[in-house]
Amino acid sequence: MTATVVFVGAGPGQADLITVRGARALALADVVLFDSLADPALRELATAATWIDVGKRGFAGVPHPERGSEPSSGQATINALLVKHALAGKRVVRLKGGDPSVFGRLEEEIEALAAAGIGAEVVPGVSAAMAAAAATGRPLTRRGSGRSVALATAMTHDHGIAAGRHADTEVFYMAGRQLAALARGLLAAGWPADAAISVVSRAGWPDQLASDHTVATLGQATVLHAGRPTVVTVGAGARPLKSPASPASETRRPAEAAARPTPAP
Repeated sequence: MTATVVFVGAGPGQADLITVRGARALALADVVLFDSLADPALRELATAATWIDVGKRGFAGVPHPERGSEPSSGQATINALLVKHALAGKRVVRLKGGDPSVFGRLEEEIEALAAAGIGAEVVPGVSAAMAAAAATGRPLTRRGSGRSVALATAMTHDHGIAAGRHADTEVFYMAGRQLAALARGLLAAGWPADAAISVVSRAGWPDQLASDHTVATLGQATVLHAGRPTVVTVGAGARPLKSPASPASETRRPAEAAARPTPAP
């Protein structure tokens, strides 16, 4: 039987956002290599498996055990662990936060497996962009004005900021620490200063927080969202609805965010 690693999208927050197929894959696993943003409660779906922490550090609110002085797992280490356990005949699940194909380095890991003659299966998951839209009750697409959506990472490989204008709705991942710099980049990319922005941190969790801004005032969001996994939505998908939904999280205006930085579940 050919060795195969199953890549599972854990979803962007609590354990119950995982798909049924993903949960079934976990239940069959012998070894689970998991990211930091995957809910620790998912361990209950694979209690007999060996769980190996290969995640990145730096965000608040995800309670995983301390791993010593090493803050993050290098990609080469992760690749080697996948190959090692798969070739040992173990049923391996690579558990990634959100969806594996969205800024999850999926290609690098599949290529490493392929080089070792190991197959791969991908189980999709709910991505943070969708969870952020759900948190604010705003669709990413709008009839007539929001016909396209672009997903982008705000951080470049050298820790710079990359901002663009490629669609009616642009969603930026990994932007929480440099929101003021992102605002400057958006202006330089051609977004109007008054373009609508929705910022959501810890999307999919009970303590998710959302705040409304414009490109000109985006820097104010730092007070509320600093140190938390943050998604920034710009353009059509960020505009409030005429008849707003009732999201599960608290939504604040910029002035409120600056005055009340303490999260409220």
